[in-house]
Amino acid sequence: MNDKTENVVWHNATVTRERRQKLNGHQSFVLWFTGLSGSGKSTLANAIEEHLHQMNCRTFVFDGDNVRHGLCSDLGFGEEDRKENIRRIGEMTRLFVEAGVIAMTAFISPFREERERVRELFGDGEFIEVYCDCSLETCEQRDVKGLYAKARAGLIPNYTGISSPYEAPETPEVRVHTDTESLDESIDRVLGYLQERKLIG
Repeated sequence: MNDKTENVVWHNATVTRERRQKLNGHQSFVLWFTGLSGSGKSTLANAIEEHLHQMNCRTFVFDGDNVRHGLCSDLGFGEEDRKENIRRIGEMTRLFVEAGVIAMTAFISPFREERERVRELFGDGEFIEVYCDCSLETCEQRDVKGLYAKARAGLIPNYTGISSPYEAPETPEVRVHTDTESLDESIDRVLGYLQERKLIG
């Protein structure tokens, strides 16, 4: 144990997660949207947040690009930095869930091992992996940022799906086929799961 760990003591607050959830009127958990760039993660996460907000749920979406402007602005896109990016987001979402908030993330999070490490931060049923299953071909056709074209041209190294692997979830809680389903169908699939689990009304 290093000196930093020895000198840092966890403080237990009197306002507990259970009390916060009671005040909010709903349980807190994390919806972890994962998939290739262009698979519709951010679009779906924000649409789900809008629906939950209208149901008077307290929510927050962590978007990959937004986080890279602040919390993780010091990180690059090599494998180790990408792992650290996901580690930080995992810890941040855990704090939000502790605060009684429904946290949502929209990150490629390409490595299965890193996603499982985040899952381990949460109790049973609190980490809900939503796999935005979309073919690489469709993602490249969308290519709204022009990043796939740059990666194909060798201008962007370590690009997921081109020069860096994406490890698809093997048993996600929810799988949405964002290349064949409409946005409304994907929304219904996610909300249906939450209602089935009695996480929302």
